[in-house]
Amino acid sequence: MTTTIALAGKGGVGKTTTSGMVIKYLMQTQPGAILAIDADPSSNLNMVLGLDLEWTVGDIREGLLEQVKETLTAGGAAMGTLPGGISKRDYLDYEVRAAISEGDRFDLVAMGRSEGAGCYCAVNHNLREVVDSISKNYRYVVIDNEAGMEHLSRRTTRDVQHLLVVSDPTQRGLVAAERIANFRKQMDIRIENTWLILNRLPGEMPAPLQARIEAMEIPLLGVVPSDARLLEFEFSGRPLVELGDDSPVYQAVAVMMAKLEL
Repeated sequence: MTTTIALAGKGGVGKTTTSGMVIKYLMQTQPGAILAIDADPSSNLNMVLGLDLEWTVGDIREGLLEQVKETLTAGGAAMGTLPGGISKRDYLDYEVRAAISEGDRFDLVAMGRSEGAGCYCAVNHNLREVVDSISKNYRYVVIDNEAGMEHLSRRTTRDVQHLLVVSDPTQRGLVAAERIANFRKQMDIRIENTWLILNRLPGEMPAPLQARIEAMEIPLLGVVPSDARLLEFEFSGRPLVELGDDSPVYQAVAVMMAKLEL
């Protein structure tokens, strides 16, 4: 059985860093392979994980549509096979698998850029099936989403065990977290558990902030402290998964993941 953990939050709250710490925890404590899916168009989870990223699913989609245009120009059929007799589904399956960046205990698929002009319905449907088919081969899938959770809403497999909504300790961040959490109710997807993670808290939690969080409908899973060492890693170019186990950031995330009893 595959356990899916999805992270969401407005830009700049640190959800990609948190995603990296979740993956680090799974690598160190849980058996089985891990698939990381970077569903944010900015595609920088690979930097946190220390992996090269040559192609994204968005690049593959655009490449297929370009081949379709060339086939039509040459008098071919839009929904038939590509040159060489390969079907579009087989082409996408091959290309997406070839684009997987491989780590030690985890692999990465980046969704990449959003759609441009043109008709994407058939291509996107095939891509969803390919990515979901690949996901079933992993014990854990960790999805770093954009704020709108578009990738989750378009999945063909509809179960997510844990949705982690990340916020910084600001009113704007918490309002965005509430909107994201409410958006999940409109999605045709089964999310078993939704949690709030408060990130980059400097020192003790102020009473007004505590009261604001307690008034939210999302239970607080935990708090990640602010840590200057993250900036050191960022500026040196070192992947954040290389943070030591004594890192306050990693320790905080590890405590939260232990609560989920994965």
